[in-house]
Amino acid sequence: MVAKKAEPSPARVHVGGLISSWRQRAGMTQKELALQTHVSESLEGAYERAERIPSAGFLIEADRLTVAEGELESCIGLMEQEPGRDQFLEWKALESEALSMEGYQSMVLPGLLQAPDYVYALFRTRLPAYSKGEVDRLVEERLERKVTLIRDPAPTVSFVVEQSVFERPIGGVAAFKKCLLHVVQTVRELDHVMLQVMPTNVTEHAGLNGPLDVVFSPDGRYSIFMEGQAKGRLLSRPAEAHQYVQRVGALRSQAMDPQRSLEFVEKLAR
Repeated sequence: MVAKKAEPSPARVHVGGLISSWRQRAGMTQKELALQTHVSESLEGAYERAERIPSAGFLIEADRLTVAEGELESCIGLMEQEPGRDQFLEWKALESEALSMEGYQSMVLPGLLQAPDYVYALFRTRLPAYSKGEVDRLVEERLERKVTLIRDPAPTVSFVVEQSVFERPIGGVAAFKKCLLHVVQTVRELDHVMLQVMPTNVTEHAGLNGPLDVVFSPDGRYSIFMEGQAKGRLLSRPAEAHQYVQRVGALRSQAMDPQRSLEFVEKLAR
């Protein structure tokens, strides 16, 4: 059974209409606005149809180009309040087209490196519990994201993961061993994927505020996704995004080097 496509929120429909209205007032085609805001024509159209969440950078540039007098830029806060599920789906779309991805994880393995048994175990531990149907849907959704690692052209991918994550046998020892071997195999086979372990004895580092993920999109903009227990947050304000990019850079400099990290994980698996 094919799941019914979710309707966009009224807020996103409103913002999409404003983009279209100001573009037309400025005498611009979708192609012209897309070219000058450095996005694809299809993405600009998706913004207007409320199929995608407009990034802060796009809204700022579109406001300037269409002389919207701040009306489009003022919608940034509104888009940051989109429902958590919608923000996650937008993140998936950004991930699927990213030129590069970086992330830091302190509790679990990065989603793109998780083996099936590990994913099942994660979703089965949720309280209150998911139904079997919900677990199956979420697992399938998680595993579908892994095609990002093998698409052509492939993105540059790097993860920094806390040492403790590799020492917590989620799903049981046997299943976790398979997962660690899966991580090692993935990193060894894919030259564009890099893994670094953050040693537990590093008492202070740039990731102590929690996990985060960064994507660099073809339009030259960074987006940040931070997972929380209640809902994730998608951030795309340029100044804010730049701070998190710097944070991930600091984490990479504070972690084990990639070769030592891979040897560490492989030793644990064996």
